[in-house]
Amino acid sequence: MFANDADLLHRIAAALLRRHECFGTAESCTGGLIAAACTDLPGSSQWFERGVVTYSNEAKTELLGVPAALIARHGAVSAEVAERMAAGLLERAPLHWALAVTGIAGPTGGSAEKPVGTVWLALAQRGQPVQVWRELFGGDRQAVRLQTLRSGLGALDRALRQP
Repeated sequence: MFANDADLLHRIAAALLRRHECFGTAESCTGGLIAAACTDLPGSSQWFERGVVTYSNEAKTELLGVPAALIARHGAVSAEVAERMAAGLLERAPLHWALAVTGIAGPTGGSAEKPVGTVWLALAQRGQPVQVWRELFGGDRQAVRLQTLRSGLGALDRALRQP
């Protein structure tokens, strides 16, 4: 992480504390990187509740309730799966916010329809519709993972600034 990432996390932490809310992650391609960044901050236990790494399709189904048929129909890297990951985490945890990420960090695993760098993210706030978006990142595996972290946490930061 870099200084800008720390600033972003400090803003998120302050906003969640001010709102008396907590946050969690459901991560696939980032392998817990977002949760690790959050818990790098001292005092994060006051606003970060949990991070779940669901790297396999089976983990997405068992831990987050993503239907296996949904994964079979759309693929693990899809809007539908990202949305269900975020919603599933909110259903299973005492959270106000859930961020889910699923993608292809590379260097292998891409296809014509879903090239390396394709990432679907979903941000869910309890009681609100899930926000889902697709990114296509360049660079190596670590660059894709860091850009995913920044996209997801950036979306949370913007959402927390809304009245």
